[in-house]
Amino acid sequence: MSPTVLIIDDEPPIRRLLRTGLSTQGYAILEAPDGRTAVQLLGRQKADLVILDLGLPDMRGHDLLRAIRARHPALPVVVLSSRDDESGKVEALDLGADDYVTKPFGMAELLARLRAALRHQLAVKGERPVFRVDGLSVDLVRRIVRVDGTDVKLTPREYDFLKALVLHAGKVLTHAQLMHEVSTSSDPQYLRVYMRQLRQKLEVDPERPRILLTETGVGYRLRAPDDEPAPPPRPAGSP
Repeated sequence: MSPTVLIIDDEPPIRRLLRTGLSTQGYAILEAPDGRTAVQLLGRQKADLVILDLGLPDMRGHDLLRAIRARHPALPVVVLSSRDDESGKVEALDLGADDYVTKPFGMAELLARLRAALRHQLAVKGERPVFRVDGLSVDLVRRIVRVDGTDVKLTPREYDFLKALVLHAGKVLTHAQLMHEVSTSSDPQYLRVYMRQLRQKLEVDPERPRILLTETGVGYRLRAPDDEPAPPPRPAGSP
């Protein structure tokens, strides 16, 4: 059965774009132009995933997200936000959003985020025993980490951070969420130190990471196996 996506956005062109793009990928579509309509739809119809624009005409998107989480705690939610709204993204993720996409967005990026959200929903009751992406393998049962077949020694805290990212592969985790997962200091600098150490051990080029990605001003994301690799940065001065 095709997954059903509820699109909550007050802009008809955006809803039309999403309806067309998602329908061609086999998704069934529900639409709501405001928060009140969305709550009514969720009360009488089943949705497998929600795409939520944070800028709604009748209520704050964050308030609607809080209401959705209270009634549907396991329903995946991917939020749409403006490019410069870093605090809004962090607040949404900390309220329980599964991921975010920044406007303007590409359909390929959005589809990857939806796949990650649905995949995580299916995996919440059991850990994936071995995670693999781009030469990295993480055996969650035996606690073995390898890069291109060679064992990599991680400290217990480095492994804890990596495990948290593996269990949410493809999704962004805020600094606060990562600290909570590992039950450690709330100082972001502490987290940056461990991310730098992990990159030194796991990335071919730690200065141009392809697996352990930074979401500027928000947190970190571990690339999922079915996501396209991040393009390498262009040299300074290139067109």
